[in-house]
Amino acid sequence: MKPGIHPDYHGVVFQDATTGEAFLTRSTITSQRTIEWEDGRVYPLVVVGISASSHPFWTGSRRHIDSAGQVEKFRRRYGDRA
Repeated sequence: MKPGIHPDYHGVVFQDATTGEAFLTRSTITSQRTIEWEDGRVYPLVVVGISASSHPFWTGSRRHIDSAGQVEKFRRRYGDRA
């Protein structure tokens, strides 16, 4: 690797906005917000809208999509072409 051309790769804490669960990983992302982690060090904090702790695929919870409502919305907008 060439020296001086790569971004700083450092520890970052990501926190799920829905569940509040946080995890420490490494990334090049930066943030003005910080958090003191379990090891006593201070890391940048990045709040994410969804993570594995709140994603329906990983949690097993499903969201019901009103497909009939979508069909009616389509028909109202474009009419019945038949």
